[in-house]
Amino acid sequence: MASLDTPQRFITPGDVRVAARNGSLLGSTAGMANGFVQVNLVILPEEQANGFLRFCQANPKPCPVLAVSEPGARQCDVLGEDLDIARDVPSYRIYRNGKFDGTLNDVSDVWRDDLVTFAIGCSFSFEHALLQSGVPVRHIEEGRNVPMYKTSIPLRPAGGFSGNMVVSMRPFRAAAAIRAVQITTRFPQTHGAPVHLGDPSLIGIENLGSPDYGDAVSVAGDEIPVFWACGVTPQQVLMDSGIEFAITHTPGHMLVTDIPESQVALL
Repeated sequence: MASLDTPQRFITPGDVRVAARNGSLLGSTAGMANGFVQVNLVILPEEQANGFLRFCQANPKPCPVLAVSEPGARQCDVLGEDLDIARDVPSYRIYRNGKFDGTLNDVSDVWRDDLVTFAIGCSFSFEHALLQSGVPVRHIEEGRNVPMYKTSIPLRPAGGFSGNMVVSMRPFRAAAAIRAVQITTRFPQTHGAPVHLGDPSLIGIENLGSPDYGDAVSVAGDEIPVFWACGVTPQQVLMDSGIEFAITHTPGHMLVTDIPESQVALL
């Protein structure tokens, strides 16, 4: 878990990437490098890449693709300079034969020449816009990772992949919730407007205090839980597909790019 002052120490995207690369950053990247796009990563063999791309195109809300690498490439100019996909994320998850097989802080030793990287938009990218408009973001206030939940919302099967959506949650009072909808609608490439507000049981979530990924946050009695499609969705889909090998980011531990958030916002 990141401490409350952690984001202040990593102001630029390069600061975050270097800290992840040298091992001094191990926690969530929420609130870091404000004004720049953070991305989810899905890294899988070229043999499955076309099918996964079709899945993302069929499900753009949880899987908005910002960039796709060449096979074996650990750099992607679209995302930034001095960027190493295998080393610049604080924590990675490894999957083998559809099973989670542990975390690594550096995946150089398991990298393969056939691996294709998908950079998928992340809701951390619109949080700066929320804060600039005076809309509080609870997990940043509490120094926690955003809570994420598996849901009963079905995805469109495509390319050999299928499953249900994962969502992230942020609680707001009613006026702030309305403002959050207005603001995040401008960011379709980082999940856009929420997919649900209010009663979590309507989307298959039994207990807000027990997220499937990330950390629980406080929710006051006069607050509404607001749910956004989440880029962790592919991680659950990869397990359901039984894919032979894949790498992703650890939920909340993102790759911070050099892309200004203004480039992914609708004016």
